[in-house]
Formats: sequence, C-alpha cells, structure tokens
Amino acid sequence: MYTEKQLIEKLGVLRALSSENEVVEFKEAKNGYDFRKLAKYVSALANEANLKSKRESWLVFGIKDKGHTLVGSQYRLHEADLMSLKKEIADATNERFTFKEIYALEVDGHRVVMFSIPPAPQGIPISYKGHYYARDHESTISLSIEKLERIRSQAAKYDWSSEIIEDATMEDLDPEAITFARQQYAEKYPSKVAKLNTWDDVKFLNKAKVTIRGKITRTAIVLLGREESEHLINPTDCKIRWKLLDDNGSSLGYEIIHIPMLLGIEKLYNKIRILKYRYIPDGSLFPEEVDTYDSFIIREAINNCIAHQDYQKGSRINVIEKSDSLIFTNAGKFIPESVESVVTQDIPEDNYRNPHLVSAMFNLNMVDTEGGGIRKMFDIQREKFFPLPEYELNDDRVSVTLIGKVLDIEYARLLARNSDLSLDDIILMDKIQKKKEGQLTDENIKYLRKRALIEGRKGSLHLSKNVAQKTGQKAVYSNLTGLDKEHYKALILKSIQEHRAMSRKEIDDLILDKLPDSYKDVQRKNLVMNFIQELRKGNKIKNDGSRTKPNWVLS
Repeated sequence: MYTEKQLIEKLGVLRALSSENEVVEFKEAKNGYDFRKLAKYVSALANEANLKSKRESWLVFGIKDKGHTLVGSQYRLHEADLMSLKKEIADATNERFTFKEIYALEVDGHRVVMFSIPPAPQGIPISYKGHYYARDHESTISLSIEKLERIRSQAAKYDWSSEIIEDATMEDLDPEAITFARQQYAEKYPSKVAKLNTWDDVKFLNKAKVTIRGKITRTAIVLLGREESEHLINPTDCKIRWKLLDDNGSSLGYEIIHIPMLLGIEKLYNKIRILKYRYIPDGSLFPEEVDTYDSFIIREAINNCIAHQDYQKGSRINVIEKSDSLIFTNAGKFIPESVESVVTQDIPEDNYRNPHLVSAMFNLNMVDTEGGGIRKMFDIQREKFFPLPEYELNDDRVSVTLIGKVLDIEYARLLARNSDLSLDDIILMDKIQKKKEGQLTDENIKYLRKRALIEGRKGSLHLSKNVAQKTGQKAVYSNLTGLDKEHYKALILKSIQEHRAMSRKEIDDLILDKLPDSYKDVQRKNLVMNFIQELRKGNKIKNDGSRTKPNWVLS
C-alpha cells in the first residue's frame, strides 16, 4: 500500500503525462460514475498492464482528462461504500479480479479517488460480463484477437514464483527463517555441510535456488519473508487460515498464519490436535493405539498446498479441523491428470504451477519432487486401516480430507486379512466404505464385480459374499444381504395365521427392520410388496380389504 505522501508523489507523476495512455485514465466523476463503464476500464487497464509488464495501472477520479486539472469528486463519499466496490467488481469479472487498492485523498482542497488496478494474471485475460476490453491510446476498445492470444500464451511459460521483486532486499527476509533454512538444507544435503558453513546468506540462498543471482524472488518472500514484507507480493494474500469447528459446525477457534511459510508450517502443526485413537483388532482382546494423524501426512498436505497454490487468485490456504477430520484447501486446478494416476504410477510430475517455488522447497527439505509424497500418504492411512485421503478437485481449488479414525471396523478387518489387495483395489473399495459409490465408473464397478469384491444392486453395493467368507465375516454379510426371500415370506404367512389378518402397515412393521442394511427405504418397501405379491399369486394369501386399504388373510 502507498502512504499519503507516496500517493501525492504518484499523482504528480501521472498528471505530468502529456496525455492519458493505455495504463492511465483520468475522469472527472464529480458526483458519480456509471458502474458498467468503470468495470470496462478495469478490464481494459488490467489487460494493458499485463501486456506492457506494468506492476499496476491507474484510474483516477476528480481530475479532468484534458489538461489534468483538479476538479474534485464526490464519488462514494462514505469509505464503506467505496471499499464495497472491490466486491462489486469481483462479482462482475472473471477470476473474481478486482482492484489492488482504492485510495481517497485531499489534494489542494479537492477530493481525489485513485484506483490501483493490478495487471491481469499471466495467461488469463480479464473480462467484464464475458467481454474482454483493451485500450487504444485514450480510447477503450475490445481486446483484439492478437492481444487476447498473447496473454493466453503466457500460461505455458510463466512461473509466478520466479519473478524478481526489484524493490526487495535481503532486509525483507526473516533472519530466523534463513537460519532454519540452512538447517533444512544441511539435513537434505549432508555432504555439503562443510561448504554450507562457508557460504554467506546471499550465496546460500542462490545455491538453494530461493533467490536468483542475489535478487529477491517471490519464492523468497513466500518462504522466508518477514511478515511486514508481504506487501511486496500484493495482491497475493499469502496466509494460512486455520479454523477449529465442533460437530455442529460452530467455530471453536481460529488463527491466521503469515509468512515466512517455512516457519508457518511448524506453527500450523502445533495448532492441530493429534490424539490417540484406540480400536480392537479382529481376534484380539487388546486395543490397538495409533495417532489420529501422522506427522508426515500433515506436513505433506500443507506443503503441497503451499507448493501448488495459484497465488494469482489472491486466495488464502485454508485448514479446517473437525473432531475427526482435517480439510486442506488451496486455490487452483489440480495439474496432474488425476489423484489416482499420481498414487498408482508413483512417479515425479512433468510440470508444476510454481517450478521455482517447488525447486526451493525441495532444496529446503519441504517437498519430494522425486515422487512418492501423495502415495506415502495413502500407504500410511492404509496401514492404520483409516480411510484413504479424499481429494475434491475443480478448476478453482483442490481440497483434501484426512479422516483420523476407523470409519468402518469391519472394513478395517477386511484390509487386515487381505494383504493381497492392491492399492488400486483399496482406492475403489474405499469409496464403497465412504458410501460414495457415485464416484465409481461403470468400469470400476465391473472390475470389482469381476474380482468378486463387491455385490448388490447399483446404488446399494456392499462387500461380496466371497470376500466375507474369506475373512470370516459371514455374519456381517448376512446382515448386509439378508436371508433368503422364502424366509421373509414364511414369516409373513406365520404372522397372518397367528393374527388372522394383517394390514400392509403391519406387514411393513414386521419385515422392514429385518431387511438388508444396505438397502434404501424405497428398496425395502418394494421388496415387501414383492413378497406379498408372490404369496398372493401362489394362492397363499388374499386381500380381504380394499385396494387402498388392503387387509391380508390366508386364502
């Protein structure tokens, strides 16, 4: 942010321009200004700032466009109304793009409003209501195809994290973070410790690929920057928000963790409650005791958020802690093809959103670019018989949920007794355990049926009889699939004989709670109807009442 003195100096520089240009626009806006025109200027100035590699562009109210004389503006006099414009613009643009900052100041007795507009993110042109705008000297026009493609082509080659911050110096880095970074580097490369001890901080950070030729990069600020240096990477909101919720979703506490992220990870880890979880394994009288969350999993999850965050979206990393789960969320699309491909192939990724940041994190012992981090998360949960990490992916964010307990003890026993099940099999069956059958494709279901791992109708799949018999879970299977239908029909006949007659509701009350646990309510009622109709067609029972109020008696 600019101080008032800096703003007055900046305004003087802008007013000294002989005329407006593609990244500066003056408007009188004495009493108000049309929102649609304002939003078009935001789109145009953002796109032009991107194309001209400017750190920002400016829209200024209260100054004539001809001669740049002061006239003053009454536009949104109340600060709250003025600041609400940020959200209004974000709602009208793609990527929720908005102002970097809005300033209102008095200059020679005249009120001036200065809008600081950041450049469009690399590879993402900014639009207002789906239409892209640009500037042609002083005029606002449609963004040409050539300019549109020039911005879009940046996505393939741009690395936000490698950009050098010209105004930054070593004084903007946290000494404690640098000391810890040296320790991490020594742990990662023990053979280089002797040389490391001879390097000054500048040489060390170059070697660790945090800085570039002694220049401070955005990576350096993210990992090692002082908290008060965060403005150097504006409009990025480089923070981690931790929130603790109770079972009703009410907040029990929260904390905002600032840069440097290298130290912030430890602060976050110390906030999370790691308790002891007990369960009794099959065939044992003694409880098994494990931690609800493994330290590696927590650190891997948050380091992945930092490494893969799309910092251009201006979003925070979020960590939600519930009574039995942790949810980690970062902005941006999941770059690999799928989580399953990362886990099963277990190979390094070909590309990253923030290559320079990932390289530095690797050298500081934070992430593993050799592959295996996510796979190890899955293996740790599997070995504890806890549900596997669950990823929710879309174009705007990546969210991973870790469950810190056994979700289904019978499923845990199944895994314990079937060491021959592959991780591929367990990933698919884990969705059955979580009752998320809808995430399985027809091919997945076909495969599990072929392996005789599941059975049941689509919509109510469960462990197969074959698996249950192999693992000594016959009673569990019987509870899931129910007994032979002749048993239910015999039960209905016996009850009608004892009571002489039964209504449909009385038959439902008799049978419904004895049907398979895996069936939905509508399926249970349909089964009872089928039993009744088969008994009727077999001349075992007849309806002595009406169609709407049947009264079933023996034939």
